Amino acid sequence: MERGMVVAAQPEAVEAGAEVLAGGGNAVDVAVAAALTQTAVDPQMCGIAGFGCLHVYDPERGRHETIDFYARVPQAATPDMWAAKLVGQSDDGFGFFLSDRSNELGYGAIATPVTLRGLDVALKRHGTKEIGDLIEPAIRYARDGFMVRPHMAAYWGQVPTESHAPHQDFLTALPATRRIYARPDGSVRRVGETLKNPDMARTLARVATAGADDFFEGGIAADIAADMRAHGALLSAGDLAVSAPEIGTPLWGTYRGYRIASNPPPGGGVMLLEMLNILENFDLAAMGHNSPAYIATLAEAMKIGAVDRDATLGDPKFLDVPVGRLTSKAYAAELAARIRRGEKTHVPRMTTREAADTTQVCVVDRSGMCVSLTHTLGTPSGVVTEGLGFMYNGAMGAFDPRPGRAGSIAPGKARMSSMAPTIIFKGDDPFFITGAPGGTYITPGILQAIVNVIDFGMTAIEAISAPRICATSDTIWITNRILRSTEAELVRLGYPVKRSPFTYYFAGLHGIRITNGKPDGAADPGRDGMALAV
Repeated sequence: MERGMVVAAQPEAVEAGAEVLAGGGNAVDVAVAAALTQTAVDPQMCGIAGFGCLHVYDPERGRHETIDFYARVPQAATPDMWAAKLVGQSDDGFGFFLSDRSNELGYGAIATPVTLRGLDVALKRHGTKEIGDLIEPAIRYARDGFMVRPHMAAYWGQVPTESHAPHQDFLTALPATRRIYARPDGSVRRVGETLKNPDMARTLARVATAGADDFFEGGIAADIAADMRAHGALLSAGDLAVSAPEIGTPLWGTYRGYRIASNPPPGGGVMLLEMLNILENFDLAAMGHNSPAYIATLAEAMKIGAVDRDATLGDPKFLDVPVGRLTSKAYAAELAARIRRGEKTHVPRMTTREAADTTQVCVVDRSGMCVSLTHTLGTPSGVVTEGLGFMYNGAMGAFDPRPGRAGSIAPGKARMSSMAPTIIFKGDDPFFITGAPGGTYITPGILQAIVNVIDFGMTAIEAISAPRICATSDTIWITNRILRSTEAELVRLGYPVKRSPFTYYFAGLHGIRITNGKPDGAADPGRDGMALAV
């Protein structure tokens, strides 16, 4: 490689990673430095009390693996504890609504966090540095402050959809959180204002000195456990102590001669491969990019993936996920035949909601090591422990309160996720590194980036910036740059269509394409990030 590259959804994170890369760090060092910075400068999209997945291709060590650090159900939970409170499900399948919102806002929403230990394990297995070497930028931004960026402010002020907690509630409902994010009059901070979080800075400094284990078994863990006990949370000291990532083998597939490596269940890689297999049966390029026929075909593949995800995807320790069938070319051919016959897949849903509270880093270094890292809070719980400064995940909202289903609650069960950090190979060489935040929009978004690059020969910036669609229910959602004439034709074909007011939407795509040893990368223009070569 002539140069390395880092891409992320926040300029501060990209710069922190680029400094590590310029200083001789490898791709995992860079990804961890960027991710830690993200926890300070985008604290509702991710955090040290969150979860995620890191996908690393390490050619020098001969390793290619996923490090899955998904949030798990605390041991105090029971399968039917919320069944009587259930009032609905999100339209995109992202989560479930309870009558008192206790699974999405407050202490009951918190699942066992794993992010900090996941990043630490990644460094121990692949990095050249320790967390203490990489956390200084995060400490500095938390202590000295950073500007509120447009995407942050837009998220904070987002008008809630049906049954969904207003985003401002995550920032203002609890006193410790309100003191960080709100002005004295109770309104949240605006674009361009400086946000300081000295408590988070002190916590990160404790991690720098004592190591990641302090969060799970040391002094920080003790502070967390005390707060959880005082507020009747499910999370306990015992949950923290056993919190650990899992090392996995990438899930492999092919698409038009390219080799696709993505993450195994409970992540979204299996759905991504299923959808690619379906689309391989169609000449998408001949249809024309974002033509009515193209969008209808893409949407049907997405809907089939959504149905199979809801029915089968979950923690493989708790259920038998039929990965072989879902990713087989023969199964995809059957599904493609249904689409050709004009059959429209129905996606059962209970009600509506949208969510996209996650972030992304993509890195390649000069040795060819590649990393795609997606991490998140799920949705923010709104909880900040007095004196610690960071916000906890709200991952319990994604578990199905109905017992006996793929995503049902069970102690120790990992949260199902649409995260799909993916690396595409042309022969034996990395060709495209991609990933995205965006809830259940993630796999449809990544799907379109891959198709854009492979079927339409787009560069990274073209592939990431092209208008997107999403179909995780019966409705085809389109971004505002999709032609009105195309929308009218889709309606004529019998599809319910809704237009988003956003120019860039349905996941926050990030990616690096590598051609002839040269990287070209892009951050989603709908977020606040950038790509930087070093």
